[in-house]
Parts: sequence; structure tokens; C-alpha cells
Amino acid sequence: MAQAAAVAKPPAPPRRRRASATPRRLPYLLIAPAALLMLGFIAYPVISVFYYSLQNYNPTKPWRNGYAGFDNFVHAFTDDPVFWDTLTFSAKWVFVEVGLQLLFGLALALIVNQTFVGRALGRALVFSPWAVSGVLTSAIWVLLYNSQTGITRYLADIGIGSYGTSWLSDTSTVFPAAIVADLWRGVPFFAILILADLQSVSKDLYEAAEVDGASRFKQFWHITLPHLKDAIILSTLLRAVWEFNNVDLLYTLTGGGPAGETTTLPLYIANTSVESHNFGYASALTTVAFVILLFCSMVYLRLSKFGREAK
Repeated sequence: MAQAAAVAKPPAPPRRRRASATPRRLPYLLIAPAALLMLGFIAYPVISVFYYSLQNYNPTKPWRNGYAGFDNFVHAFTDDPVFWDTLTFSAKWVFVEVGLQLLFGLALALIVNQTFVGRALGRALVFSPWAVSGVLTSAIWVLLYNSQTGITRYLADIGIGSYGTSWLSDTSTVFPAAIVADLWRGVPFFAILILADLQSVSKDLYEAAEVDGASRFKQFWHITLPHLKDAIILSTLLRAVWEFNNVDLLYTLTGGGPAGETTTLPLYIANTSVESHNFGYASALTTVAFVILLFCSMVYLRLSKFGREAK
């Protein structure tokens, strides 16, 4: 009987092996080297800028180097009129550029979203300027604005304007000329993002609106725009930051001139550091620009209710 009971007794369940933590950690271990490199390349420059903003640092005048505290910031806000002029122009540049790029980009996206013959070619032509680098864009427009071989010469041939006119050297025309050059490259950015979001709008919404008798404008206002809200907010924020930091186009087109009319704050920072070698003061201006962009971005996202459904 004892032997039968021993035979009938079910075997003990196998012990569960403890799952190894290595497979779960493996993805993090694989991306750790790249993450550390990115952190180093990002963190070190940022920390260096904050450090040098509190220093008097000019390699050409080492006897003046040393701890400055907040003197660089006090000088920027109280004794440097160029800082305020460049900050004002930067705000003007960002507001005009981003506003016009959004309007033209939205219009282009709505056009190329329609069905027509040659739509693929039309989309490629619309988006092609975005593939051109900023320096190459500047070189193209420098040639177009050349007083001897550019647009002004052909306009003078038909009686508009006079020969030898340079829009980039005239204080009354340099700002619109620079705006047009940057629009050519910036508009496709908005068109690409908005068109991508337009593709996800359900056609049933428009069909239902047509059945209800809604006009094209009402469909755009009540269906298209609400759907594009987050895409517009994100694209305008990104483009505003990029336009604020725009250096290559204005530096190549005008060099900040004439008479400092097109000098943005980043361009002033570049001139202060590279030409004047005043890296301490340039770092302080960079810190101020960083705080301004961070504050404006937070306020903009807060007021625009990004990521939240409209009630």
C-alpha cells in the first residue's frame, strides 16, 4: 500500500526560473553609448555657455580675463543699445517671417492636396526649396539681387526702377528683399507638415458637411482648421525658434547691414564672439536669448492649448 501511494503521488511542479534582467536591459545597454555621446555633445556646450557668461573672457586680452559675475548681463540690459535694437529686429523678423510662411504654406498645402493632373510633379516642385541648404539659398538670392545681372537690371530694361539699383544695400528695401528670400525656403516646411496632416482628415466629414449645406469656407473653418490645430502650433513654434536663430541667410545676404538694419540677436552674438573675440559677453547674450526662447515657447504652448481638444 505504501508503495502504491508513493507511485500515485503526483510529481512536484518544476521550479520557475527567475527571469533574467539582461534581456530587459539589453535595449538600454545598446543605446547607452550613443545616448552618452549625445548628452556630452549637448550638455558640455550648454554648461560652457553658462559658465563663460559669468566671466570676462577674451583670448586677445588675457590680462582682463576673470570672474565677472552678472556684469555682462547688466551691461547688456543697461549699457548696450545694440542689444535692444537687435532684439527688436529679431522679434520683427520672426513675427513677419513665420506669419507669412504659415499663410503661404497653408495655401500651398490646400492646393496640392486637391486632385489634379500632374499633382506629384507639383508637390515635388513645391517642396524642393526645403531641400536646399541655407547658404546655397543665400547664394541664389545674392545672384538674383545682383545690381548688374539680377532682377533689378531686367526691371530697369522695361522701365521699372533704374540701373545699378541694389535692394540689399538700400535701407528701405533690404528688409522686404530678405523676407522674400527666406520665404522661398521656409514656405515648403509649413506646406509639408500641413499636407501630411491633411491626409488624415476623413472625407466623410466633408461629405456630411456638404449634405448639410455647408459652404467651402465653413468646411475649412469648422473641419480643416480644428484638425490642423496641433500641426500649426508645432510648426509655428519650431519655425519661430529657427527663424530667431537664423544666421546663415542674413549673414550671406546682407552681413547684418546696411547700417545694422538686418542684424538679429544671434548675428550680433556671432559678430561679438568671432570678430570681437569677446566670448564672455557673447555667452551672456546667448544665455539671454535662451531664456527668452524658453519663456516664449512655454507661454505659447500654454496659451495655444497644444495637445488638448478644443471645446
